[in-house]
Amino acid sequence: MAVKVLMVCLGNICRSPLAEGLLQQKTDPENIVVDSAGTGGFHIGNAPDDRSIAVAAKYGLDISKQRCRKLATKDLDTFDLIYAMDKSNYRNIVALARTNEQRNKIRLLLSETNLEIDEVPDPYYGGKDGFENVYQMIDQACEAIAKKLQAKNQ
Repeated sequence: MAVKVLMVCLGNICRSPLAEGLLQQKTDPENIVVDSAGTGGFHIGNAPDDRSIAVAAKYGLDISKQRCRKLATKDLDTFDLIYAMDKSNYRNIVALARTNEQRNKIRLLLSETNLEIDEVPDPYYGGKDGFENVYQMIDQACEAIAKKLQAKNQ
C-alpha cells in the first residue's frame, strides 16, 4: 500500500506545490502518493504562482497542472505524513487534529534537514530570489524524505 504524503502551506500556490512536485519527482508513484493543500482557501482551483512554476521549470520540473485546494479535516485521516512549511500552518493543521494519531502525522518540513532554520519562508511578497531560496530548502527536505520513504519500502 502506498504511503500518502501531504505538503501544506498557507495558500497552496508557492511552497507546497513546489514540495509536492519535488517529492513526486524523487519517489516512485506506485509507492508514494504526494498531494498539497493550503490552510487558507484564498486560491482554490488556481494554478501555482507563476514564480513557483518558473523556478520549478528552471530545474526541469513542471508543476503548472497542479490546482490549489484547501486543507480538509478528512486529510488528517487520508494522509500518512503531513508536512507544514512553517509554524503558523503547523499550528493550524494541529488545531484540526482530533486524535493523537492524527497529531503524530504532522511535522515541519525542514525538520527533515540539517538546515539551521525550521521554517520555509513565504516567498509570495519577496523578490525573485526568494523563490530560488525556497526551492533549494524544499529540495533538500524532499531529498531526505524520499530517502527515508524508500528505505521503509525495501
